[in-house]
Amino acid sequence: MAADRRRRHLVIFARHPRFGVGKRRLAADVGDLAALRFGRYALSRLWRELGADPRWTLWVATSPDRPNDWVRTGRACPQGRGDLGARLKHVVRRLPPGPVVIIGADTPGVSRTDVAAAFAALGSRPAVLGPALDGGYWLIGLRRRPREPLPFDGVRWSTADTLADTVRALGDVQIAQLKVREDVDDGEALRRALTRRRLG
Repeated sequence: MAADRRRRHLVIFARHPRFGVGKRRLAADVGDLAALRFGRYALSRLWRELGADPRWTLWVATSPDRPNDWVRTGRACPQGRGDLGARLKHVVRRLPPGPVVIIGADTPGVSRTDVAAAFAALGSRPAVLGPALDGGYWLIGLRRRPREPLPFDGVRWSTADTLADTVRALGDVQIAQLKVREDVDDGEALRRALTRRRLG
């Protein structure tokens, strides 16, 4: 089990939750304090759910790169500079060998079952995606074998074309897909997430 854990890498891309920084679309709808509370809740929930699982090593890709002493669970690693594609490549290339699954910190409902399903899919497919309602994705997983591309160039990030561009960048390969989830990027999405939390 320990060997399997060292070979599987789960990465949470996260910005240090601070007042007035990050989640600007959400803050515009609900205010800076509510956006900060959501950011802290989302990270805490993901750490509790995913951090202690023996099936993978948890990494937190931080923005800004330093300081990273706010990371409570997992191993901190810097995102680096550039657009999201450049930062994804930077993190993926720094990790030890083995399959990698990456999620953002704005989809707090991600479960251990979701992550396990992603790693299982990478046993037979070079990539796995978790589509988001807005045309992006809440999860991407890569098997990371020689000659398998990193699909982060030429992607129109944070648009309705993000998923389609990433699929195109992966080329002519079979891609596994998980269920559709919703990122919390604005007030309406936050209200729906809070409703699901109460009903769950």
